[in-house]
Amino acid sequence: MKSTNATYGILALHVLIWGALLALPHLLISSGQTAPGTLPGDFWLISSLIHIGAFYLNAYVLYPRWMTRQRWWLYILSLVAIVLGVNYIKIGILTTFYPSIPIGGSTRPMLFFPVFLFLVASIVYRLVIDKIRYEKTQKEQQAAQLAMELKFLRSQISPHFLFNVLTNLVSLARKKSDQMEPSLIMLSELMRYMLYDSEGKKVPLDKEIAYLKSYIELQKLRFGDDTRITTEIELADNGHHSIEPMLLIPFVENAFKHGIGWIEDPFIYIKLVVAENRLTFTVKNKFSANGATDSKDSNSGIGLANVSSRLKLLYPDQHILAVQQENDIFVTVLTLQLK
Repeated sequence: MKSTNATYGILALHVLIWGALLALPHLLISSGQTAPGTLPGDFWLISSLIHIGAFYLNAYVLYPRWMTRQRWWLYILSLVAIVLGVNYIKIGILTTFYPSIPIGGSTRPMLFFPVFLFLVASIVYRLVIDKIRYEKTQKEQQAAQLAMELKFLRSQISPHFLFNVLTNLVSLARKKSDQMEPSLIMLSELMRYMLYDSEGKKVPLDKEIAYLKSYIELQKLRFGDDTRITTEIELADNGHHSIEPMLLIPFVENAFKHGIGWIEDPFIYIKLVVAENRLTFTVKNKFSANGATDSKDSNSGIGLANVSSRLKLLYPDQHILAVQQENDIFVTVLTLQLK
């Protein structure tokens, strides 16, 4: 639809420009009178139509076909042929329909040079539209590459997240915990979000927050009172914001992955604040300095690396991601400008 409207707009612009050009002689002189240089107004109209034809012939046929390194000489010859042909036609029209007007003196330059102006204008026009098309193609290719990268990143994080949740459920099953059934129900809700709700480009912020809460509750069912888990959510801005799906969960997932295990007095602190169209997401956890946690695996770096790449692609110059390690405390703070 947008492409069709743009095409109509370009056609309308061409008609407007050529219409103004064709009307100019009639605004200056009346039919049957002569224009400066002794050429009749009707002849100017006919000549302009011929020049317009030469303009489009060069812009859409000759230049794109022959203006190459191998055929440039054919293009030069074609321009010479157009100039000679147009002038031959105009001289024929003048001698046939206006025999009283002599061809020479000031008349000959007015017959010969206008076609040059139209050809130069057509070359400039061709260069401009080629540049516009090139830039459009580059943007489309960049957009396609971005879409492919995002698709890959989304497909990467979903199985990674699912692997960790299933590991949690295995732990509950080994304990023969009564929380196994509510955990499976909660997992089904998470899976529904992952498979269906996150298929779009962006999701409402409240859905992402609900997803985040469900994940945290699932982890609480697993660890019980063994780990201090504190969650604070402050929504001072109640605007209908949207966000890239599954953007916040890797920070929390990373905290649970590295903030539990052989750690004395483990804790996880999660705070989300939305105010003045800005989201601030803070996650803190205690970690083992020697890396001895029972929840690490060979893919432990996927989550944060994934979300960092997605932020660079989706929120350039609209986010700040700060990661700090102080003593045995790991802190990530994401500041995101919402739309």
